[in-house]
Amino acid sequence: MDAPALLASDTALVDALVPSPNFGVRKAAVDMLVLHYTGMESADAAIELLRTPAAEVSCHYVVREDGSIVQMVAEGARAWHAGLSSWEGITDTNSRSIGIEIVNGGHDFGLPPFPEAQITRVIALSRDIIGRHGIRADRVVAHSDIAPARKRDPGERFPWAALHAAGVGHLVPEAALTGGRFFMLGDSGEPVAALKAMLAYYGYGIGLEDTYDAVTAEVVAAFQRHFRPSQVDGVADASTLLTLRNLIATRPESAIPVA
Repeated sequence: MDAPALLASDTALVDALVPSPNFGVRKAAVDMLVLHYTGMESADAAIELLRTPAAEVSCHYVVREDGSIVQMVAEGARAWHAGLSSWEGITDTNSRSIGIEIVNGGHDFGLPPFPEAQITRVIALSRDIIGRHGIRADRVVAHSDIAPARKRDPGERFPWAALHAAGVGHLVPEAALTGGRFFMLGDSGEPVAALKAMLAYYGYGIGLEDTYDAVTAEVVAAFQRHFRPSQVDGVADASTLLTLRNLIATRPESAIPVA
């Protein structure tokens, strides 16, 4: 069965259709929402890239700085926005997710603030998608969550708290930076293995070896960008550990495995 072409918008929130040829057939039902930043100098440059066949990249929606929403791929089709990724053991994230690109220069352009008008529309679009597809709060993720070795978007300045307050995503208040014991590159032992097990339990793609290696630091930094953004350093300090523990403790019941 062919993937559906973008003939009409999937939501009344869309302001413009700019179809991309870069999509395929979904292999699973939608149960994730992935948020990105474009990381380019302008919205027009990003949209042009997302519709260029040779680029082999796309997304379902782009939200411009003024809040206008562009749809590029039908929700029923598999857009190419996540790349090599993993969440809760699933590696074909593209088949399971809808991708929203939020226009922002990102880290390469100084990580500028996200305009209020833009975030208001990101919230509205996210709520609409979540409602129609029944997406769990803890499966609204950052690109950096599912691809921590490659990606940093939408970045530590993205206002996850504003989305959470509006009913989008899973979040807890970040624990205060208090010092105390921490884990970092080169450490090993059962406590490190326990940390990695907690990260994997929440959804991150990480092995369970007892060594704090470069991959562990990348995953911890990704966790910090989303859930403990006041300090992103890849070091699992007491604040990081407590925030992770509280996040797991407040996870939606439907996400918790039954013994």
